[in-house]
Amino acid sequence: MLDIATKPAVNGIDLQALEETVEAIGQDPGLAIVGFRVTTEWKGQTRSETTVQGFTLGGNHIARDFTITADEPCELLGTNTAPNPQELLMSAVNACMMVGYVAQASVRGITLDSCTIETEGELDLRGFLGLDDDVPPGYRQVNYVVRLEGDGTPEQYEEIHRAVMATSPNYFNMARPIQMNGRLA
Repeated sequence: MLDIATKPAVNGIDLQALEETVEAIGQDPGLAIVGFRVTTEWKGQTRSETTVQGFTLGGNHIARDFTITADEPCELLGTNTAPNPQELLMSAVNACMMVGYVAQASVRGITLDSCTIETEGELDLRGFLGLDDDVPPGYRQVNYVVRLEGDGTPEQYEEIHRAVMATSPNYFNMARPIQMNGRLA
């Protein structure tokens, strides 16, 4: 185990705070429950705005205030004023995995000089447009490449990569079906 007294922060991650969080959750699993909620409003044509007003952590509400804008490119009937939902989806997956790569490197005492994730996928619009029932409206596969540079070895980077695939919430969400419970109010 990394001696956090001699190396209090790696890659900007406060290892003492991380250790304290892990210990607290180990003692009270209720502290591990995190709830997220967003509200999205149509803003005309293909544009929407999503507001983030907070989240819950261990039953406590933590206020936040962010707006996320989405739009489609002109070629897909939008006004090209913001990333489209697919780009935001890939961005969210990458950002979640990025936290994992940095944290996994940090707890191993590996200093990163850079971490880059490139993600791509192709959709067949016939599924979205309802033109062919045999064509799914979503991705059949998503490909990504991770580049890690720092003072770690190739073996350590492979270990980190496996750990991220095993623990990243958004990797999990994309790699396995999620039950969606929608209702019209």
